[in-house]
Amino acid sequence: MGAGAWGTSLAKVLADAGNDVRLWTRRPELAEEINDTHRNAGYLEDIELPKTIRATGDPAEALDGACTVLLAVPAQTLRTNLGQWKGLIGDDVTLVSLAKGIELDTLMRMSQVIVQVTGADPSRVAVVTGPNLASEVADEQPAATVVACSDSGRAVALQRALSTGYLRPYTNADVIGAEVGGACKNVIALACGMAAGVGLGENTAAAIITRGLAEIMRLGIALGAKPATLAGLAGVGDLVATCTSPHSRNRAFGERLGRGGTMESALQATGGHVAEGVASCQSVLALAASYDVEMPLTDAVVRVCHKGLSVHEAVALLLGRSTKPE
Repeated sequence: MGAGAWGTSLAKVLADAGNDVRLWTRRPELAEEINDTHRNAGYLEDIELPKTIRATGDPAEALDGACTVLLAVPAQTLRTNLGQWKGLIGDDVTLVSLAKGIELDTLMRMSQVIVQVTGADPSRVAVVTGPNLASEVADEQPAATVVACSDSGRAVALQRALSTGYLRPYTNADVIGAEVGGACKNVIALACGMAAGVGLGENTAAAIITRGLAEIMRLGIALGAKPATLAGLAGVGDLVATCTSPHSRNRAFGERLGRGGTMESALQATGGHVAEGVASCQSVLALAASYDVEMPLTDAVVRVCHKGLSVHEAVALLLGRSTKPE
């Protein structure tokens, strides 16, 4: 449900693995384009999609008879969309979150939003996350991902449905850790992009990634995540990919801001596509504050994106903090 870059890429993975796949698109004309040309040029320009994928602009058609529903809309629109779809979803369907974020008003993780809106038992909700840049997965470059679900049977079923010659899924029961890693890494990637934009080098990037991981670990553990999850693909893996890749939307957005661009110009430069970390940095920081967890890098990103602080001022602020043991 959602034909952006990641939704389309995972539809391709599922089709390549031999599954019957329907892809819901917000715009009916995009469904026609995918069915006629087997391409989604706006998101994955050079990728030919399997002919077995059937796209539709009708949610009822997409969800009819589905046994697994992957929710690939942006984090901040999930509640609204799911509210419109919940009556079309079967009672024992596995609901899979692909969005990486924390809801702004409620400070809920995406799996919590799904449970609250649909009334589904939490054991029916899974999360797919990891170092998965959509363009590289669609290009069939070797990658690994994490399927997190408290129900091991559902996790294994989804793992099998996503297993291809180029994507290797691992199961994990720690849904909290998987979601915290996915939401927070977008914020740290914005910081890495900002640093690159003002001309800072690899030492700075390494420091941001490492201290960013420390922030993610602190918040995750406070919420009940397992440290091993955040040291794995859903934490370190996703953090490294998003912070270092030129294909990362969040890093690219931060880099534009670092070069002196406005929020509006950065959005235009990334094709008008959502950089999840821009909204989620506020909710991540608020969630951390509610657990009395210190996240100075996240705080700096919030100040740059939403409070008018320049990137140079943010760097000076971070370096001026009192010294302490690592």
